[in-house]
Formats: sequence, structure tokens, C-alpha cells
Amino acid sequence: MDDAELQAWIERISLEFFGIPFRHRARFNPRLRSTGGRYFLKSHDIEISPHQLEAHGADEVEKIIKHELCHYHLHIQKRGYQHRDAEFKTLLEQVGGSRFCSHLPTTMKPKRRVEPYRYELRCGRCGMSYKRKRRMDPRKYACGKCRGRLELFLLEVT
Repeated sequence: MDDAELQAWIERISLEFFGIPFRHRARFNPRLRSTGGRYFLKSHDIEISPHQLEAHGADEVEKIIKHELCHYHLHIQKRGYQHRDAEFKTLLEQVGGSRFCSHLPTTMKPKRRVEPYRYELRCGRCGMSYKRKRRMDPRKYACGKCRGRLELFLLEVT
């Protein structure tokens, strides 16, 4: 499915469930990983995660589209469009949208690179140790335990 098909799909859902046309842009955004979609307040555009379609199918994405259209229509009508607003919750329930999107399988999530600790700050008075990933100036800080002077040491990274 491409952006043009998504645009037509959202326009159809908007007319069918809300009775109001969707007059802005809709597109897929492959960078969306922790959310199913998002609505932009300034441009009124909607972005949908293609990973949700791939992982959970069209039914789940339709619920996400309804969720984003609730934000869209309520915001344009200057009504309560935020998640906490009663109007939003009521409209979402009426159209059958999802409150939360299903989580992606771990195979679709990006791998996080874990940085090793490279530095250690050690208190000269009490011996308290603070490990850090980035270099910092020990003269600007004091020990949190005894307010003693800190010394910077480079750790061996394996």
C-alpha cells in the first residue's frame, strides 16, 4: 500500500464514520515505531506507521486511523481533541477507534546500541565512585555523599 491508497482509505473512513471530509494530507512514516500514528496540529496532516499494517493488519490500522481522525475533527471544530478530554473519549468510542495501538514484535524494533562506561569519578575523601559514559570536568562537581573533591579516571573498555 502506498501513500495515495492510504489517503483514499482515510478519506473514505472520515466520510463513513464522521460524516465530514478529510481535506489534508495522509502518509506513511516508517520512522514511527513506538506509536501507530500521529496528527499534526499545525498542518492537520496524519502520519501512520506502516509497521503496524505489516505486523497487525488492516483492521488494527483502521482503528489507528479512526483515533487520529478523532484528533483531527475535534481540533478543527475547536473542541476537546486531547486524550484526556471527555469529548475525545466519547467520539473514539462511538466510531470504534483504538485508545492504544498494539505493540510491535521485537524483531521490528530498532536495536539500541548500549554505550559502555568509559570514565569513573572517584571521591578523594570517602571513595565513592560514579561511572560515566561521557567525559566531564571533575572541578565543576563535588561528591554527593560527603561533598569531597572528585578525580577523573579512564576505564578500560573491552
